[in-house]
Amino acid sequence: MPEMRIINQNITPDTLPNFRNLGVALRIILIVNAAALFAVLPQAFSIQDLVRHMLSGSAYLQPTLLFCLLLLYILNKFISSMIYRRAVPFILVLVASVSWAVGQFTTLLFDPFAESSVFDSLRQMALSMLLTSLVLTYFRLRAQSLSPVLSAARIQALQARIRPHFLFNSINAVLGVVRSNPKQAEAALEDMADLFRMAMADNSELFTLKREVELSRQYLSLEQLRLGDRLNVNWQIQDMPEDALIPPLILQPLLENAVYHGIEPMYEGGEITIKIYRSGKQMHIEVRNPCQTKVKAHTGNKMALLNIRERLALKFDLEAQYNVDAAENYYHVHIQIPYLREESK
Repeated sequence: MPEMRIINQNITPDTLPNFRNLGVALRIILIVNAAALFAVLPQAFSIQDLVRHMLSGSAYLQPTLLFCLLLLYILNKFISSMIYRRAVPFILVLVASVSWAVGQFTTLLFDPFAESSVFDSLRQMALSMLLTSLVLTYFRLRAQSLSPVLSAARIQALQARIRPHFLFNSINAVLGVVRSNPKQAEAALEDMADLFRMAMADNSELFTLKREVELSRQYLSLEQLRLGDRLNVNWQIQDMPEDALIPPLILQPLLENAVYHGIEPMYEGGEITIKIYRSGKQMHIEVRNPCQTKVKAHTGNKMALLNIRERLALKFDLEAQYNVDAAENYYHVHIQIPYLREESK
């Protein structure tokens, strides 16, 4: 079996957020600005007064926030290597230091002749640490809600991707060739074993795209054993980076959906097109298949596709996109995720 390279992406309460994630950065910006808004509300007597207070505070708040986000982005790998109880004080001290530095710079810029107040500096640093604690508490509570204890059951139940009817159909197909072509039957059984092994694997890991494609080829070979010439596959993966990391069983359910809803109901069959490529820092996975809109949809496959959306959101937050383009005679799924390699952990 080809070697699988994995990295751990567990979401646990004692894991700090990925400060290089766009969704994390946007949440921090929203939380900080919302806290600033609530802080000035008691001091404002009108909308104009509220806007004036917010603009006045933004001269200090926004540079502090942006510098902190920039430093957390740069130091993300170093921070993630620390244990939680050491990383939190490090972040608090870092934010307090940036708060002090920006406060000194702001004073020199807008009022260079003003005397520096130790109390004001300490107050700004204390408030920045308090706000940082609030942000980290939010992410800790969010991590608890997405922890494996709570989410594994939901994901595991949805990710039981090999449907019983697929198992029965595959066994029947193997039995059909076991006498006429025993080597082909043996290869089909090995493909089935690999698929079930992946289905029962730890879903918190990321697997190489090369391995995902190999498993998808094994799945399609089983379906071709059953459907014969009715199933044609067009692989467009010449621009695919084999070292890219993705959640397991992302591509295979899309292909199963394409076979189950697209090819199998059509008497003449059809072609499934798989296109995988990298564009800058983004990975693209596209699956397109013919379909007949009059064929009744199966709930099981809808659950599988919803499962993909949920898993991508858990892994990549706002950096993952899942788009569907459905028409009368075709169905097209386009997934976009960040390009990750094992070295970028």
